[in-house]
Amino acid sequence: MKRLFSAGGVVYRFINGKVKILLIATKNETVWALPKGLVEKGEDPEETALREIKEETGVDGKIIDEAGQASYWFSMEGEKCFKTVKYFLVEYTQGEINPQWEIDTAQWFDPEEALKKITYKTDREILKKALEKIYGKTPE
Repeated sequence: MKRLFSAGGVVYRFINGKVKILLIATKNETVWALPKGLVEKGEDPEETALREIKEETGVDGKIIDEAGQASYWFSMEGEKCFKTVKYFLVEYTQGEINPQWEIDTAQWFDPEEALKKITYKTDREILKKALEKIYGKTPE
């Protein structure tokens, strides 16, 4: 069994006074998720989250708070893996969406739309926690 550690973020910004959430799409735009990636040697999770957000989406942000942690099992090349992902609440600071080769696209969504669009339950739960921090409650 392999243990993996990743970090990522719930990236948000205000456009015309309304919150927008940044999601990435993979697997021919069939999987929508929060940006994340493996913690590299010598990196702390905060550095990883900001690096992965930049690499996967092209945008920069600053960490505002922690957004939660998720753990799950999956299989990779026949090997069982247990991954733990630490997520941060990240406020957009600059940059244009310009996804790297491993990402199909990245887009800003209204929070309600983002909650419906996200493929994985763990990401949806993290987004709900992050929205509670942004709004003080989960949007209806």
